[in-house]
Amino acid sequence: MNAKNEDTSSYSPLSRLFGLVDRPGAANRIFWGLAVFCGLLFLADFTYEKHGHFAVENIPGFFGFYGFVMFTALILAAKLLRVLIRRPEDYYGNKAIDSESYPERGLDRATHDD
Repeated sequence: MNAKNEDTSSYSPLSRLFGLVDRPGAANRIFWGLAVFCGLLFLADFTYEKHGHFAVENIPGFFGFYGFVMFTALILAAKLLRVLIRRPEDYYGNKAIDSESYPERGLDRATHDD
């Protein structure tokens, strides 16, 4: 979809909002917007008194740091798991559905003229 040449006036408001993501440079703006938002949330963590069950819960920014570390660990664990459970492309051999032969009469081109 080329956002410059397309008339979006007939689109719903939600469609127009999602169309903003398709514009050049949108990914960078979203990334930096999220980075600024996370930084503001980190700074907001200094503005109130915490009453955690454990001493580590009272450290400002602990939960943000902990979430980042655990998310990174989850991604690395998924990569390791992928290596361990990967199967060859022809693992199912002739039992795979895409190995079936299709009858010629079932391969005719369908037209949808009403």
